[in-house]
Amino acid sequence: MHVADSWIQQGSFVMGSDQEYEFMGPILGPIGIMVALPLVCYGLVYACNAQGCLEIRNMSIPGFPAQSPLISREAFFAIFGWMAFQTILHLALPGQLVKGVTLPNKEKLTYKLNAQTNLGVTLLAATTFSFYTKQLPLSWIYDQFLPLLTAACVLTVLLTVYLYLSSFAQSKVLSSGGNTESNIYNFFIGRELNPRIGTFDVKHFCELYPGLIGWLIIDLGMLQKQYEQLHYVSMSMLLVCVFQFIYVLDALWFEKAILSTMDIVHDGFGFMLAFGDLVWVPFTYSLQARYLVDHPQAISNVGLLCILGLKAVGYCAFRGANSQKDTFRNDTNHPSVKHLQTLNTERGTQLITSGWWGIARHINYTGDWLMAWSWCLPCGFGSIVPYFYVIYFAVLLVHRQQRDEHACKRKYGADWDKYQAIVKYRLIPFVY
Repeated sequence: MHVADSWIQQGSFVMGSDQEYEFMGPILGPIGIMVALPLVCYGLVYACNAQGCLEIRNMSIPGFPAQSPLISREAFFAIFGWMAFQTILHLALPGQLVKGVTLPNKEKLTYKLNAQTNLGVTLLAATTFSFYTKQLPLSWIYDQFLPLLTAACVLTVLLTVYLYLSSFAQSKVLSSGGNTESNIYNFFIGRELNPRIGTFDVKHFCELYPGLIGWLIIDLGMLQKQYEQLHYVSMSMLLVCVFQFIYVLDALWFEKAILSTMDIVHDGFGFMLAFGDLVWVPFTYSLQARYLVDHPQAISNVGLLCILGLKAVGYCAFRGANSQKDTFRNDTNHPSVKHLQTLNTERGTQLITSGWWGIARHINYTGDWLMAWSWCLPCGFGSIVPYFYVIYFAVLLVHRQQRDEHACKRKYGADWDKYQAIVKYRLIPFVY
């Protein structure tokens, strides 16, 4: 189904183009996803906790942890307090002011980048009060995981309602994808492109700060809980926590790169991104650490080397490809990229056809997926639940690859066909 909204001005500026409904829209798909995503988060706790973990052989499911409520006042204070804490840090700490890309209304927004400083202050506070003074033990997160999940879901819904209602104010830049005839679809996908409160960019903040840093705090809580129970931290837990710390640190270190991603440039900020940022990332990406609290795994020296090698290969592909693209975008004559072969397009731009991007059209996604395996393998093979992430991530990356290529086909036309003839593989060389 298509929506024709070609540069319509109705008190707000709208990104122009005929847009297809995504995610099986405009009604049943978004409703189904908004219901299913929280259920999956709860289902992962229902299927795997201290009482057991789903096994395919006998299909035993432990149910929710005993003595764990779904809602608690303390959890709501923690989640809303966490959001306020991260917001205050972002606003108060010094940061670099950077211009984003040109928006459809020909303006460039200014972003404050201080994610690394924010992370440093947060980790200093967390380690001091949890591991040193022990006044605020992070192991409490494990005990309150279900009510924390509930509170995060409520926060996301409240934020999405605010974002949707505020998007009807005058002089808002709306995304074409979220400015359709379906209010349900608009609520789900997001009407406003870059919602702001003054100079505070809500989408940029949520994409990087509370969710990603919160993910690491949950990991630390699981690590501390395992130490309390076993009186040591297993190698498998250390691998998962260190690998995921590197992943988050990389995202925050290259914070500026997010300003040119599809999430920031193209997508509105609605339930889909808000839930992903504030609930899905911290509460499902920490699954391996939570699993290892109750199901510690021994790793042989050979297994350790293989997992380390997989992480290294994945990270090299992921970071190498992304850095190569960002460097080329900023300076085609930079010594590290000026040797790259390219395809000139009718738009006056160039598509890289060699280097990392000559291996596959989305080789960065491939590296990302390999790193996902390095987080899951330390959990052993006693249950499929810790491998939820790598399975889900494969589906997500294939969907994103198809979404990206659909957008590129519309953008570059016949030039995209030429590009595909040169770079034949989408994700995995010689396979796909």
